[in-house]
Amino acid sequence: MSNITAQQRKLEALLFAATEPLDLRTMQAYLGIEQDVHNDIEKDLVALQRHYEERGVHLVKVAGKWAYRTAVDLSDLLERHKVVPRKLSRAALETLAIIAYHQPATRAEIEEIRGVTTSKGTLDVLLETSWIRPRGRRMTPGRPVTYGTSDGFLEHFGFDTIKELPGLAELKGVGLLDNNLPAGFNVPLPHDDRELQQDELPLEDADD
Repeated sequence: MSNITAQQRKLEALLFAATEPLDLRTMQAYLGIEQDVHNDIEKDLVALQRHYEERGVHLVKVAGKWAYRTAVDLSDLLERHKVVPRKLSRAALETLAIIAYHQPATRAEIEEIRGVTTSKGTLDVLLETSWIRPRGRRMTPGRPVTYGTSDGFLEHFGFDTIKELPGLAELKGVGLLDNNLPAGFNVPLPHDDRELQQDELPLEDADD
């Protein structure tokens, strides 16, 4: 990208200095750009993204925000070994997967899909990771809490939207699903719509 524009240079510098991914609105505010030029900014970001495709760092879009990341094939060079206070159990991983694909989901709905009881501790662990969040309350007796994934989930796993989760063919291809599945088995199309569903109440209105 030899003919880099002044705005592209500013975006490049801003993203390089940022300590966390930035969305378009934040970049507009920093650069003093009018709100009606979203498309121009996104075009410049896509151009920068192409520029870095063969470099040691890539410009990526995660959870609707932009950030520089080490190229995947070089990530082992910068790998950091951290002390992990607790390893996610199989139950926690299964619960996380169910929430990701079936959200919004209550604890009872998760248990129905897993076929076993889900302890409150399992949900607490996932809440501590900031990968799931309480969404609202189901409009059923007891007003159970509904759970969904967070932006932290998308950022950790490198997804821009929840729809980038692997489908049935991809899960089979990497060996996470058996090829001898029951007839009619399917993986649901995930969504993480921020708006509450018709059968959900806001958390603060649940007692009304």
